Amino acid sequence: MLTLYYAKGSSALAPHILLEEVGAEYAVHEVPIAKGANTEPAYLEINPKARVPALMTPNGVITENPAILTYIAATHQQAHVLPDTPFERAEADALCAYLCATAHVAFAHMQRGARWADSAEAHEAMKAKVASNLRDCADVVEHHHLKGPWAMGDRYTFCDAYLFLMPRWMEKAGVDVSDYPKLAAHHDAMLHRPATLAVMAVHGI
Repeated sequence: MLTLYYAKGSSALAPHILLEEVGAEYAVHEVPIAKGANTEPAYLEINPKARVPALMTPNGVITENPAILTYIAATHQQAHVLPDTPFERAEADALCAYLCATAHVAFAHMQRGARWADSAEAHEAMKAKVASNLRDCADVVEHHHLKGPWAMGDRYTFCDAYLFLMPRWMEKAGVDVSDYPKLAAHHDAMLHRPATLAVMAVHGI
């Protein structure tokens, strides 16, 4: 049994979608960040980073979306969401790393500026850059990562659940995803998958 620790409105949406997609046997445990549940001692025992998602496995806890998504794919090979060749696997890992380390961080500057600076002026300056930074990220994904119709081409893989989050970040920052046809088409395709819809209902989306 796997247990996903998640918060509504967080990037834990991605591994939750993938768990549902592969038919995993799993449970979910909500960690309401708005109520400070992520900083309570019981949760810090699970993830000292005080972040979600975290995935409890029979071997211990995994944190960070790229690692969690890869683990789910590798332990549910009957679902065929892991790319076939080492090069394709590396391409998928590269996309997840870019989403995690660059695109998500760019979005986080809109509401989490206190992670990087203390002054209100600095926070406002960060917010002012979010839309343009996300446009730059979307351009990179559109032209250098997203093969279409799925991230890796004709087959749905583990990175598609993560890529689904990017248009959501863009929308919240006021960036029109329709300016990026492949990203828009990918987002629409994800919305036609039963696993995506089932998990969105749990998250109240």
